[in-house]
Amino acid sequence: MSAPAVHSLWTTAAEPVDKIPAPTIEYAQLAPILIIVGAAVLGILLEAFVPRRARYYAQLFLSVVGLAAAFAATVGLAASGHASTEARIAAMGAIAVDGPALFLQGTILLTALVAVFTFAERRLDPAHHGHRVDSFAAEAAAVPGSEHEKSAVKAGFTTTEVFPLALFAVAGMLVFPAANDLLTLFIALEVFSLPLYLLCAVARRKRLMSQEAAVKYFLLGAFSSAFLLFGIALLYGYAGSVSYARIADVVDGAVTDVDPALASTMGNDVLLLIGFALLLMGLLFKVGAVPFHMWTPDVYQGAPTPVTGFMAAATKVAAFGAMLRLLYVVLPGLAWDWRPVMWGVAIVTMLGGAVVAITQTDIKRLLAYSSIAHAGFILAGVIAATPEGVSSVLFYLAAYSFVTIGAFAVVTLVRDAGGEATHLSKWAGLGRRSPLVAAVFAVFLLAFAGIPLTSGFSGKFAVFKAAAEGGAGALVVVGVIASAIAAFFYIRVIVLMFFSEPKPEGPTVAVPSPLTMTAIGVGVAVTLVLGLAPQYFLDLAGSAGTFVR
Repeated sequence: MSAPAVHSLWTTAAEPVDKIPAPTIEYAQLAPILIIVGAAVLGILLEAFVPRRARYYAQLFLSVVGLAAAFAATVGLAASGHASTEARIAAMGAIAVDGPALFLQGTILLTALVAVFTFAERRLDPAHHGHRVDSFAAEAAAVPGSEHEKSAVKAGFTTTEVFPLALFAVAGMLVFPAANDLLTLFIALEVFSLPLYLLCAVARRKRLMSQEAAVKYFLLGAFSSAFLLFGIALLYGYAGSVSYARIADVVDGAVTDVDPALASTMGNDVLLLIGFALLLMGLLFKVGAVPFHMWTPDVYQGAPTPVTGFMAAATKVAAFGAMLRLLYVVLPGLAWDWRPVMWGVAIVTMLGGAVVAITQTDIKRLLAYSSIAHAGFILAGVIAATPEGVSSVLFYLAAYSFVTIGAFAVVTLVRDAGGEATHLSKWAGLGRRSPLVAAVFAVFLLAFAGIPLTSGFSGKFAVFKAAAEGGAGALVVVGVIASAIAAFFYIRVIVLMFFSEPKPEGPTVAVPSPLTMTAIGVGVAVTLVLGLAPQYFLDLAGSAGTFVR
């Protein structure tokens, strides 16, 4: 007799399955990121439940408190030794808590705090129908020029969603330089990029130009994200892991346990080099390096000026932080391969940004090309491939971010009937009309030019010294030439402001609220302090320059 057939609905006794292990998350070490995410989520709830007239004050209060609390948490982590002896990998290997990560997170949080003050400015435009207005569209969803938009302006609506959007962008930026595996890196990139695409599209004046800038940024950003993701896939095929430490071990040939499924591709240098090149393209796009810089001038010009300042400062800090970790933690064994490529990128970025800036007639486009040249100067420090290179880049990023936000805050003050007067011809004679505003802007321009006694000089000196000691002396020569070219157009704007006759129909300088005054004041103070007494901050960046692996 045959054995009885088992009925298809029956089941045999299964072996007991071990429980899935719960992840261990170090909440205290992730506190700065968690505070910002929590504040951003609360901001969305405020939009849903708080009456419209009270939203602006509630959002501003929440943003400032959230950013200040996150900064305090960052300082607390650094003070408790997490920047040096206690540095570790948190969140199941996804996020590094070490000196460079905490230094860059602190810089991003302070930069964002100052930027939020410029977002909240409501005194520069004349009041509409008895309502104060800011730089953002009355209702972002309304078609520009439509009846719907006119009724929103008449009713005094404001787009207070910009505050939680900025907080979400900051949350992504905090994770980006601290990411310790490639998937975390990609998710952080998307978390901070998507809010920025939206923020670029909501200018109150020149809305079509603003929306065009956002679409360009979105499309080019999507391309760069695709390159980055393709690079991640190839690196996974090469190393069998997305973890930075594991990839570094495979590059160094220190791996013995090979997954049979990946044995055929693992250690294939073609995958490594192409994957790394694609990954680098995504990061170079974010920092605005040539030839991935095409979005920068159009987006800087079209976006609302407070958003431009925030984006120009904070995005560079986050992206260069991620690039440093990638080059110094994952690929130190590949320095012979990546340094020549980065040499070429740094040289064309420095010279390209400086030369093209000379031809610009719009102040925001001029600052955009200036930021491209600065990306080249910072790359010189990255190329040094020494601990001094890391600390010099950290210092430069901190100095540059405050100068940038201050400069764009000044740009919001110079206005005519059409809003901000950004054409350079309108700035003629500004020094006679408003000596204080022109003098403050001159300080920022001199810092961009790297004139001694400003933070720009200390930063440039640090990165060029690190590059020279790291064997990139020729790059320093190119950098000095590019700085000289750049100094020409900064000085030209100063001459235009102080030595030209003001036009009778020229623009006026609006009197800002204490919020923008604070943003500009902080910018000037940081610029002068880092220029006159930089040593403490250079030491701070030096002590924060060691990556954990």
